[in-house]
Amino acid sequence: MGMYYYYRPGRWGRWLAVLGLVVFLVIVVFGGMLASNYKHLGTLLEVIHLVRTRYLEPVNATTLVDGAIRGLVKSLNDPYSVYLDPGEYARLQEQIRGSFGGLGILVGIKEDQLTVMRAYEGTPAYRKGIRQGDVIVRIDGRDARGMDLDTAVSLMRGPVGTEVKLTITRKGAPQPWDVNLVREEISVPTVEGRMIPGKGIGYISLTQFTEKTPDELESTITRLKKEGMRAVLLDLRNNPGGELRSAVKVAGYFIPRGPVVYIQYRSGREETYSSEGKNLNLPLVVLINRASASAAEILAGAVKDTGSGILVGEKTFGKGIVQTVYELDNSAALKLTTARYLTPARHDINKKGIVPDVVVEQEPQAQVDLQLERAIQILESRMARAA
Repeated sequence: MGMYYYYRPGRWGRWLAVLGLVVFLVIVVFGGMLASNYKHLGTLLEVIHLVRTRYLEPVNATTLVDGAIRGLVKSLNDPYSVYLDPGEYARLQEQIRGSFGGLGILVGIKEDQLTVMRAYEGTPAYRKGIRQGDVIVRIDGRDARGMDLDTAVSLMRGPVGTEVKLTITRKGAPQPWDVNLVREEISVPTVEGRMIPGKGIGYISLTQFTEKTPDELESTITRLKKEGMRAVLLDLRNNPGGELRSAVKVAGYFIPRGPVVYIQYRSGREETYSSEGKNLNLPLVVLINRASASAAEILAGAVKDTGSGILVGEKTFGKGIVQTVYELDNSAALKLTTARYLTPARHDINKKGIVPDVVVEQEPQAQVDLQLERAIQILESRMARAA
């Protein structure tokens, strides 16, 4: 998922961008020191002309421009910098907001079949009886076998109030059946919390960081406090990151007032994002693994550097860079790497990751969650010493 800002240029900002492009082209064409770039520009124009006039099939000009933009960004050799067409950008916005017009199911590809991994309670799919393990074989009459996941998700999402028909098969059912569903505003929770029975430990899982995560966390903490929470087990495993400001707000519940992260730009400019100091002041253990990335690493790094808790698990992914999302005039966007971040102790973790205080390896298909068990042991020991 990554970690990003949003940049929305106003009307004057767009005109300035266009003006800047014109000036750049003038310099490229007429600047003697940039003769090689002039030759490359001429080659580009020649290729566009040949494709437009000689290619076997007609090609839309928009397709060529989009392809040129994608190629330009791809030349950076940065997997996090990408051109997002209008559809891709809309899905990214939904992901960051944490809500979208949909059916309320999480789907995945299992044994080459589009499979329901989870149906969220209270959603259209849940009310219609769709459940985990169901296989979707058609979407509005379109064969879903062999369909890629992004296409399937885009077909099932859409404007609130519109209809979609799914054809479902289920193990043990005699034949497929159709389910007609009306899309609703779906908010997928990013925070789950429960008490570990008989321990006084509140288990809180953060699956990603969206704009709604801080409010969800506050509600979860309030509820767990009422249920007797005396220590916190924060699970950031498999959390791919998300919105920067959301991660900073979340960090405020677990670390004292002070820097959460430093953002450094190419120009040398630096920004500091700080905690407001809502620290719970409870024994804290944070679970991390190889798939804890980006904004999740910001939170884990802040906890470790401030000594606010103990990290348990495996070394994190190691994504210490930030992307800015620039809106473009055609409803598309450019997601571009624009900065790196440092932890409160000014550690650069990019391509390095964060090493936990207590290393516990976990096999993906293991029946026992060794990392969770070790975290509980550590919290019980700390709680006993504080008693």
